[in-house]
Amino acid sequence: MAKEKKSIPHNQLKDESPGYHVPVLLNESIEGLAIKANGIYVDCTFGGGGHSRAILKHLNEKGKLIAFDQDDDARKNLPKDERIIFIPQNFRHLQRFLRLHKITGVDGILADLGVSSHQFDEAGRGFSTRFDAALDMRMDQRQTTTAADILKNFTELQLHKMLEQYGEVTNAKTLAKMIVQQRTLTSFKTINEFKQGIQSVVKGNPQKYFAQVFQALRIEVNDEFGALKELLQQIPTLLKPGGRVAIITFHSLEDRIVKTFFKAGTFSEKEADEIYGGRPENPLTIITKKPILPGAIETKQNTRSRSAKLRLAEKK
Repeated sequence: MAKEKKSIPHNQLKDESPGYHVPVLLNESIEGLAIKANGIYVDCTFGGGGHSRAILKHLNEKGKLIAFDQDDDARKNLPKDERIIFIPQNFRHLQRFLRLHKITGVDGILADLGVSSHQFDEAGRGFSTRFDAALDMRMDQRQTTTAADILKNFTELQLHKMLEQYGEVTNAKTLAKMIVQQRTLTSFKTINEFKQGIQSVVKGNPQKYFAQVFQALRIEVNDEFGALKELLQQIPTLLKPGGRVAIITFHSLEDRIVKTFFKAGTFSEKEADEIYGGRPENPLTIITKKPILPGAIETKQNTRSRSAKLRLAEKK
C-alpha cells in the first residue's frame, strides 16, 4: 500500500487555503478514518479543503474523494485533482448525489460541522457579532430565508423555543418578548440594529450572550440540526462493512445528537419496539467511547478549535 502512495504526484495538493479555514483535529480524524489507498471517501464539509487534501494524500490513483459544500465560496479552494468530485450541495442530500455518480457504498465519511473561519471573517455574511452587516447567516446563498427574516416573522413562542433550544440563552423568554416589541420600532436588518434593540435585556458577558443568540439564529436559518440528522440516518446504508465515519462537532447540542445516534442508531436511546420491547440492532460500532479533543498545541495555535469534539464509529 505504501508503494502505491509513492507513485502519486502530490504537487497539486500544495495549494493550501489556510486563510479560509484551518482544519480542526486533522491528524486525529484522518487516522480515525483508517483510509484505504483505493477507497472511496466523502468530505461532507469541504470548506478550505484541509481535510480533503489530507485524505487525498492517503489515496492512490484508484481512490476517490467526493466533497460536498453548500457554500459556493468553497469551490475556489478545489485542488486540481482528477480523483475529487465536488458537489455544491448540503450534505443532507448525500445519498441522492452519490447515486447520481453511481456510487452506492463508501469506505469513509467525514463531517466538520459548524461555521468555517471564512464565513465568520467575511463581514458581509452576517455570521459574526464583530462586524456591522446585514443579518444574513445563510451558508447556502441560494436559499431565501435570512436571520433578519426569522426575527421579523417568527412568533414570540417560536423565538423563545429557538433561543432556548439552539442557543441555550438563559432569558430566552424575555428576549423573545423584547424582539417582538422592538421589531415594531426598528427593522432589525443589520447586526448593530439588532444588538442595540435588545441591549436592555442582555445578561452576563455581552460577548458570550450575543454569541449564543447568533448561534441560535444561525442554526435556525440553516436548519443545521435537521441536516445533521438526515446525514446520520444515511450513513449506515452508505458505509461499506468496516467503513468509518468521523464527525467533528463544536457545541454540546450537536455532539449530543451524534453521540446518541452512534450509540443507539436512533435519536432517542429510549426508542424500542412496542411489541417486543427491544431495539433494532445498531449497525454502527462506536470507536471513541469518549470524544477526542484537540491538544494544547492546537488550541493555542487555533483558538476556534477549543470546543471541537471528534467522534468515530464503524459499520459492522
